[in-house]
Amino acid sequence: MEASEKPQLPLDHDTGDAAVRAIDDRLVIERLEVQDAGAARVVREQAQKKRPPAETVARAIEIGSRLIESEGTAANVDYVRAELERQMRPLAEQLGGVIEEGREELAERLASSFDSDRSGSVQQQIREMLITAMEHQRSQLAKQFSAQDGANPLADFKEGVVRAVRRSEELQQAAHVEDRKRIEALTAELTALKERLGAKEELEAEQSRGTAKGRDFEERVHALLDEIATARGDVAHHVGDQAGQTRGKKGDTVVEIGAAAGPCLGKIAFDPKDSQLTRPRAWEVLNGSLDDRGAAYAVLVVASEENVPAKTQSLVEYEGNKLIVAVDRDDPERNLLEAAYGIARARALAARQDELALDAPAMKEAIDEAKRALESLKTARQALTGVRKNADSIESTLATMEEGAKAALARADSLIADALESAT
Repeated sequence: MEASEKPQLPLDHDTGDAAVRAIDDRLVIERLEVQDAGAARVVREQAQKKRPPAETVARAIEIGSRLIESEGTAANVDYVRAELERQMRPLAEQLGGVIEEGREELAERLASSFDSDRSGSVQQQIREMLITAMEHQRSQLAKQFSAQDGANPLADFKEGVVRAVRRSEELQQAAHVEDRKRIEALTAELTALKERLGAKEELEAEQSRGTAKGRDFEERVHALLDEIATARGDVAHHVGDQAGQTRGKKGDTVVEIGAAAGPCLGKIAFDPKDSQLTRPRAWEVLNGSLDDRGAAYAVLVVASEENVPAKTQSLVEYEGNKLIVAVDRDDPERNLLEAAYGIARARALAARQDELALDAPAMKEAIDEAKRALESLKTARQALTGVRKNADSIESTLATMEEGAKAALARADSLIADALESAT
């Protein structure tokens, strides 16, 4: 019969719609309410111990079932005893007291053999036999699998695993030794590289500081030259990082004479230097400025008198197209730069006297006068540096000399302006 065709076991009518069905080896309980305080307490306590209520109820039913079966066994024993007494009573009457004594003993043995609560019952003996057999089987299996000889079916497997583990450990140790050597070599290379990089960074930083220092001086000089050029109608270009006609970069500032109002009438190249140069190196810079910038006159501007090249002097012309002027590093004197600028401008235009119809004698006289005034200015400045007590009088003399130099340069500019007007 199919499980769906098995009859259900309905409860009494006063239980409502509750139902209990036994289907094959399963017990299905639907909407059943049990009024038992002890059972409810047990379920709650087990739930607090993280055991699901359904599992607790299932165990309670299983235990109860075992108890009911035990009660049935006891009832069967009582029934057998009663039947034996009933059947053997007639025999007892015939055989007398012998049967009576045997009857009691037989009943007792039957009861003890089938009583599950007694240690010597059939059920208990079977249980003990099974436990003993299982323990023996477990001990034999443990002995067999722990044996080191061929009796152990896993002996070859264990030996293979041990060999593989040992081989793996040996390989790992060898690899660790090689890795350690490589790491030590890499560490040494990294240390050497860091030392080289550190030295390079220090060198670059030092060079950067030196370059920045020189660049600051270069920019201050250019700013003054730009002001001087603008006042005279010229144009000053800062071209220190740009290659010139011969691909060189000498001559950081190039002045185009007259370019603010018309075509360029000549070029002057200024090259500021923040460090001292030898005389050959100074001439290399001056000649390079003339060639790289296509200039007619070159001026080397050095920071302080200490940086004037050996065997040369500040504000002294050389070879008719070169001049060296020393100014303060942090605050270049405008009057000194302006004097050097005026001489260079006059010389550059004088080189074109045939084209501009300049009054050459007057121009030469103005330039010579300006040079004499500048020489006196230089002498006075040297005296001012050495003798501070007479500063007031020397400053007055300097002012007079500067005015004379400016007046001479103004006459030279006037002659140049007249020549330019005649040319146009």
